[in-house]
Amino acid sequence: MFVSAIIAAGGRGQRVGDGRPKQLLSIGGRSILERSVSAFLTHPSVDEVVVPLPPEIAANPPDCLRHAVKPVHAIAGGPRRQDSVANAFRAIDQRAELVVVHDAARPFVSADLIGRTIAAAAEAGAALAALPARDTIKRASEPSSAAGTRHVAETLARDVIYLAQTPQAFRRDVLRSALVRGETDGMEATDEATLAERAGHPVRLVEGESSNIKITTAEDLAMAEAIAARDGARPARTGRAGTGYDLHRLAAGRRLVLGGVVVPSDRGALGHSDADVVCHAVTDAVLGAAGLGDIGRHFPDSDPQWAGASSLDLLARAVAMVEAEGLQVGNVDVTVVLEAPKIRDYIDAMRAELARAIGVELSRVSIKGKTNEGMDAVGRGEAVAAHAVALLRRR
Repeated sequence: MFVSAIIAAGGRGQRVGDGRPKQLLSIGGRSILERSVSAFLTHPSVDEVVVPLPPEIAANPPDCLRHAVKPVHAIAGGPRRQDSVANAFRAIDQRAELVVVHDAARPFVSADLIGRTIAAAAEAGAALAALPARDTIKRASEPSSAAGTRHVAETLARDVIYLAQTPQAFRRDVLRSALVRGETDGMEATDEATLAERAGHPVRLVEGESSNIKITTAEDLAMAEAIAARDGARPARTGRAGTGYDLHRLAAGRRLVLGGVVVPSDRGALGHSDADVVCHAVTDAVLGAAGLGDIGRHFPDSDPQWAGASSLDLLARAVAMVEAEGLQVGNVDVTVVLEAPKIRDYIDAMRAELARAIGVELSRVSIKGKTNEGMDAVGRGEAVAAHAVALLRRR
């Protein structure tokens, strides 16, 4: 199932009070927008991301949208949220069967919540994350004076009150009809689930997360900084190590792709995907450290959808699986065994591509080049191999 994600970032967030669009503000060294977009780019169920932005930002998107392992489309948003989402909907891939919509202002959404919402929408047609109300709920009367005095009109049953969050996910036809209904009837809605409800579609509730806060005011921004600082201060408990190994024959007429970088060569590796032995070895190391099997289990060469696939994309998908288990990559170390050509001039570019796919600093990725001194198939120049070690830690 092809899934498109829309990250609603078309507003300017004036209530935060900084003067800049709030989605560009930094939390713990990363922008709010980057954190939200990254959550979907690294999720294995999401195939593309569309981001509606204020027009001047869409014309010159931030770096976090320029270099990604999956398609990312920055488009101009509209005057209202629902206009921005409608613009983004028109830009999604024609293959999209399901669309998940998320507020950029919720930067701490988990992979688990994304996955549960997508699964619920695939089954029910529409779903949204929501938290049950914990406090006693009072409905207020209309103001009884010029001073705006209000009184309690009634006490509502708390067990039927839920506080809506995002993500909200919809089958493509459901979201299309909801957006059309909003446009033709002139409806104003603060979320897409409301439009779907009014268009007659049942919307399933998925239990949300208290940490999935929405940043609206300066107080919210301070709370977000505290969450980011808390997460960053957690002890790096290591001890989950995995190893990976891959080997491919070399043949004329194929590109030689190593670590996501095309290395000039008269021969390249044979394989179902782009046959990138570096990414394959790292993917196996990462999956192995988490006890999640190997690359062949998740991306078999018998499945035509992986034919010619980018191995960087497969690696990013594997990392998202690991993160869904509450783990994150600490560092990776790779040894490439190849007689020719020499790769020393391409190592830094490979490290950068791997770091981006894994979501770690460049300093946490090491790549070394070796030869087999003329011994065996690799030494005779008939094949290329890679060994990798990955260390994981608890998030």
